[in-house]
Amino acid sequence: MNEKGLGEGIKRAVHDLGVKREELFVSTKVWNSHRGYDKTLRAFDESMKKLGLDYLDLYLIHWPAVARWHDDWREINRSTWRAFEQLYREGRVRAIGVSNFLAHHVRALTEDSDIKPMVNQIEYHPGFGQIESAAYCQANDIIVEAWSPLGSGGVLRNGELARIAGKYGKTTSQVCIRWLLQKKIVPLPKSTHEKYIIENADVFDFALPAEDMAAIDAIPYCGGMRFDPDSAWS
Repeated sequence: MNEKGLGEGIKRAVHDLGVKREELFVSTKVWNSHRGYDKTLRAFDESMKKLGLDYLDLYLIHWPAVARWHDDWREINRSTWRAFEQLYREGRVRAIGVSNFLAHHVRALTEDSDIKPMVNQIEYHPGFGQIESAAYCQANDIIVEAWSPLGSGGVLRNGELARIAGKYGKTTSQVCIRWLLQKKIVPLPKSTHEKYIIENADVFDFALPAEDMAAIDAIPYCGGMRFDPDSAWS
């Protein structure tokens, strides 16, 4: 729901501030109501019109069609992905991927497609790691991105994370982000405050040893959405 505003911001940055388009990485998604080959192509064109761009850096299927809601879930995902493959071959998208796909969704899509997903964006943070899905993707050279890497802010109040952060003179958010990076997962923290944007990027001057990584792995649920892709959305 922010494509139009983002497009206006990009236009201002490029034309007024001299930012080069290739310095920006722009991603958007196709929503559930636009699944299927023809609908996906139309949705993409509409997104590009709102964004005011000639190409997209990354395009994702927002949620998988699943067996609970669709007897033909596999065909729905396949036909949607066929449109993604076309957009990629035409150079209108530089990378294509999925979001909220569990391992069995990714496996089925890969079996049914010519081009495997390049990215799977899933909820992943201390207290809720989608370990099986992440492991399957990484074993198949699919980049894992973590949405809500701070558990919607809930994990920032966790005492164990605060203890670990104190050892390094870092914040709990920096520790969460570092934990993900060491797992080879791309964290996608969100903030509208310059201070926190800068802070979230300042995570390359320390490393978490194995015992701290294990301690964070063991943290129980303490924030986030915990959606089940097999039942959450139709």
